[in-house]
Amino acid sequence: MIKITSCKPDGDLRLRLTFSDGNTGIWNAASLLASRDTPLTIPLREPQAFARAFIDNGALAWPNGLELAPWTLHGEMDAAGLLSKEAACPPPQE
Repeated sequence: MIKITSCKPDGDLRLRLTFSDGNTGIWNAASLLASRDTPLTIPLREPQAFARAFIDNGALAWPNGLELAPWTLHGEMDAAGLLSKEAACPPPQE
């Protein structure tokens, strides 16, 4: 089962996510937050509130209670070509 292992803010409404399969990418939440007018999503349109994201049992979460499934984010990012595997170690220098 895919889990998120790391999330770091990467500009307004963007997070760099790393998944348990070694894939990483930048997730932009702007369209998600703009399309959903709920008590949990509206406050996260503010970059400072959005940047408080954390990982809760492998899911992406915020202090206000919103959680997003890691497999959904992984699938959407993969389909959009936003994921890549980081090299385990840098290539040797000549």
